[in-house]
Parts: sequence; structure tokens; C-alpha cells
Amino acid sequence: MAGQAKGKLAENETSPQDGGPDTAIDFEVIELLFFAYRDFISDPDAILETSGFGRAHHRVVHFVNREPGMTVADLLETLKITKQSLARVLKQLIDSGYIHQIAGPEDRRQRKLYTTKAGQELARALSEPQSRRIARAFAKAGPGARDTVLAFLRGMRNGGS
Repeated sequence: MAGQAKGKLAENETSPQDGGPDTAIDFEVIELLFFAYRDFISDPDAILETSGFGRAHHRVVHFVNREPGMTVADLLETLKITKQSLARVLKQLIDSGYIHQIAGPEDRRQRKLYTTKAGQELARALSEPQSRRIARAFAKAGPGARDTVLAFLRGMRNGGS
């Protein structure tokens, strides 16, 4: 177990090496994914905290900045969250001057989203430490690591694409 000293099992546990029920579970990869995500998100979390924002704000700013003019419906589909959840976060980002929305040219009910200059600066500030972390990991992993990691991450997504 991650929280136990190595080599110590509770009475009712079996070790994967003992042919126990967990032999097909790759706990090492699962735990590395948990720890990698924790560390990957730690720098942006600290930046967001100063503005009273959280990870939902980060995701909205990131995807709107990466795809200027995306609609609210597109963002809902990308993030797989409810309208209610998005509405709260989006309102805070608009009110704080990070996101701007305009009515669609054909359908005035459609709302297209754009980052403001401040929103672009925030998106960059959040992405820079993550980009440095990724670059260090790729450098340690060696040639071809990026392609392998991209294939792995694509395979991890629902639908495998």
C-alpha cells in the first residue's frame, strides 16, 4: 500500500507477487499518475489561489485561450461539465476581465468566448511551469519519449483517441 511501509502487509492483504487478487493491477503506474498529476497541477494551483480561482477556472481559461471563439456549447462538451458549473466559473472569469463573450454572427443566442489580454497572460502564467516540468521529464526519458507519452495519453482517454 502507498501509505504503508514497503514490505508490510495488513493481515487480510496479499501481495501481487504472492499471486494474490491484485496481480493484474499495475499499482506503480496508478500511483505515479496520481503523484505526477498532483505535482503537475501544484504550480498553477498556487497561482490561481491568489485570485480565488480553482482548477475549473484553469481549464476554462486554458481551452478558451487555445481555441479562441469556441462556443459555450463546445466548451461544455470539451470539459464534460454541467451548464450550471460552467456558468458560475465563466461569470467569475468574465467579471474579473479574463474572458470576453460575444454573440454569434448568425445566431445571437450563441456565445463565442475569447480570452482578454489579461486572460492570455493568465493562461501563459499557468502553462509555463507545466511546460518546464514536461520538458524536464522528456529530457530525462530520452529520445522518442514525447511520441510514446502522447500515444499512452491518447490511449488513456475514453474512446482511446
